[in-house]
Amino acid sequence: MKALTELTAVAAPIPADNLDTDQLMPKQFLRGVDKSGLAAGLLYNLRFDAAGAKNETFVLNRPGFEATQILCGGPNFGCGSSREHAVWGLLQYGIRAVIAPSFGEIFYSNAFNNGLLAAKVSPKASEEIFACLSDQTPIRLSISVEAQSIKSPDGRSWHFEIGERHRTMLLRGLDMLEATLADAAAIQAFRARHEAAYPWMAGLPGKRRRLRDAQRAQQT
Repeated sequence: MKALTELTAVAAPIPADNLDTDQLMPKQFLRGVDKSGLAAGLLYNLRFDAAGAKNETFVLNRPGFEATQILCGGPNFGCGSSREHAVWGLLQYGIRAVIAPSFGEIFYSNAFNNGLLAAKVSPKASEEIFACLSDQTPIRLSISVEAQSIKSPDGRSWHFEIGERHRTMLLRGLDMLEATLADAAAIQAFRARHEAAYPWMAGLPGKRRRLRDAQRAQQT
């Protein structure tokens, strides 16, 4: 994945509580067998009206917001179904960070597994960030993953929470598998200690597999 250390970009405010994954990526865009083409579906029912015409009043359709890379959302952002397409669509659209006071649990994990920063701020910080943004005039925020900070053009700064594992994944551009493999030496050392203390458990998965194969062979 592409590492994310610092980001200074236009931030679009979407002051909606409980913006769920069906709103982020409506079901009609889930028919493909790969990840392609999902940018078109992002927030489709807010970006377009029932006839498919562009909703000029929605923030992402306003002049100057074409290059938005940061979204500022309300509490429980990304709640709802577990569809990973919501995160894929955000990234394909160009969004690298979402700022909110809380996130849907599955969306939160999906975000970091795909290199999207889900910056969890306090309710007070969320209110202050919304107050400094505008849906008429593009405002650029600066985010530092290393410092866990968000800064406004006028010098105000807010802290966001992020777990150390997720922080490392973003800074180094690691997905979940790569993050696990980075600890391969520690995993092997634990295995050696465990098997030394409990030798009858050494190679247990292999023993069970061989036993299962033998039982199947007898049945045939």
